[in-house]
Amino acid sequence: MNIQEHIITSLPVFQVTENLNKVISFFEETTFSHVAVAEKDGFLGLLSENDLACFEPERTIEEFRYQLETFHVTKETLWLDVLEVFARNEANILPVLDANSHRVLGYYDLNDVVSQFIGTPFFTEPGGILVVSKGIKDYSLSEISQIVESNNGKLLGAFVTDNQNDLVQVTLKINSGNLNEVIQTFRRYSYNILFGNNDDQFLEDLKERSAYLDKYLNV
Repeated sequence: MNIQEHIITSLPVFQVTENLNKVISFFEETTFSHVAVAEKDGFLGLLSENDLACFEPERTIEEFRYQLETFHVTKETLWLDVLEVFARNEANILPVLDANSHRVLGYYDLNDVVSQFIGTPFFTEPGGILVVSKGIKDYSLSEISQIVESNNGKLLGAFVTDNQNDLVQVTLKINSGNLNEVIQTFRRYSYNILFGNNDDQFLEDLKERSAYLDKYLNV
């Protein structure tokens, strides 16, 4: 995926010596969460829209130097890593830097990057969504792929969607005629099934047996 073609060059980069009046106008006239600040040609940091109430037009950006946020990406950053930086910093705009000169080349808009993401086969190809979890030391993406393919399925995409308490949660997009067979194999390999959008025969069997046992006990 080539997201570099979505770098926006029309948005301002403010110099640290400037007054805040233009910054205030920028945040009031747009819905962006941040804007970049440079010192001469080098990236210095980001002002946040959350601090807008503290800005006074006659004060300089220099007075907020030590409150600047410093997250950014380079032109070479992969799109999935770009999405991670957006999420980790709760931002909807992201400065793109030249890796050598540290100069701001432009910005990524979150909407543009997400639109590229949802255009991938993970979203556009037909298939089932499966969410599995396993101990962080025990799971393996190669094993996950092997499980899917051993059941004549094709793995269209997989990414870690949670990682806490020594458990990894992986969301999968699978092109398979029978997702239930894939689910049963994951269980045999000690994966927990958190979500599957096709019928899970194992759970259905449990429900039937539970209903039968309840009926038997009440005879």
